[in-house]
Amino acid sequence: MKFVAFERTKQGTGASRRLRNADKVPGIVYGAGTPTMIELDHNALFHALKKETFHSTILEMELAGKTQQVLLRDYQLHPFRQIVLHVDFQRVDSTTKITKKIPLHFVNEENSPAVKTDKCLVNHVVTELRVQCLASALPEHITIDLGELTKGQSLHVSDLKLPAGITVMTQGKPNPVIVSTSVVAEEEEAAPAAPTVAAAPAPKAKKSEKQNKK
Repeated sequence: MKFVAFERTKQGTGASRRLRNADKVPGIVYGAGTPTMIELDHNALFHALKKETFHSTILEMELAGKTQQVLLRDYQLHPFRQIVLHVDFQRVDSTTKITKKIPLHFVNEENSPAVKTDKCLVNHVVTELRVQCLASALPEHITIDLGELTKGQSLHVSDLKLPAGITVMTQGKPNPVIVSTSVVAEEEEAAPAAPTVAAAPAPKAKKSEKQNKK
């Protein structure tokens, strides 16, 4: 993805507030040289942040007529308004080693024996992985084929076929579960209907004395 940034000379709370009032977002680019203060168009950035690729891939930033490769590192949103307050990027090149969270895309779940034959539920225990690799090898996402998943089976990190040069950072967990299956509980048999008790017939009204005389 490509985006355009502009150099920013003024710093401080007041300068940032004026930028936001002008529908701009203050930001910074660091790494591989001197940090650079930048500003971006708010609407363009706001819509870009809604795209998965903007968070997980190498981006091309045009700044002062030159293109640089950067990686989104952080951004701040207003607590309750749809406003981006600040954004951070890191310069990268083919030799930069980075650590980044990558989304997982699950495919063929509906065709697996676990779902198709045994009617199991498939639980996506983890939806993203923290990986370490060279910037040039950073994948947009990791695809996990569930077509062979069977009843009672679980997939762990060690079961994944990762692209070359990708190392999963498990953060203390040696081999965490990625996907698990569970059997759908059978519907309980309907309880027998309670016997209907017939209502007792209403007692006949007694005739009045005048009716008896007649």
